[in-house]
Amino acid sequence: MAMSFEWPWQYRFPPFFTLQPNVDTRQKQLAAWCSLVLSFCRLHKQSSMTVMEAQESPLFNNVKLQRKLPVESIQIVLEELRKKGNLEWLDKNKSSFLIMWRRPEEWGKLIYQWVSRSGQNNSVFTLYELTSGEDTEEEGVPRSCEVQLQLCRHTHRVSWPWKSQLLARPW
Repeated sequence: MAMSFEWPWQYRFPPFFTLQPNVDTRQKQLAAWCSLVLSFCRLHKQSSMTVMEAQESPLFNNVKLQRKLPVESIQIVLEELRKKGNLEWLDKNKSSFLIMWRRPEEWGKLIYQWVSRSGQNNSVFTLYELTSGEDTEEEGVPRSCEVQLQLCRHTHRVSWPWKSQLLARPW
């Protein structure tokens, strides 16, 4: 059964696609955009894209309203997500990004809970085992999150509560 995405009411409101000058209104608008981006990417299991791809996607382009959030405004929304820990830029030009609908700390906690529940404390896992292993089919980390976990490993932003290592695939 395919899951459908329910757009928030703001998405059907044309002024939503223009960042508002009033500080309070803009903060609420940015919060709504951040929530929308995270929900959309999570449902569609999308973890990375370019700013140009984002502008053309339904996320920032409401075809029915014929409204599109400008690139400059998309950059502001993405920067807000970065400040909250839900986005990492993949290049210096800030043209491509990794969206983390769960922050690295949340992944660490979820993985630890899964390891504890499955009685595998003090074990070493590869990212492949966490995302595709036999024991992870129902409870493991979704395969689409492997990129996010690799970023966590490279940026060392996860404080793992256990003393094992997170290793990349051997190939």
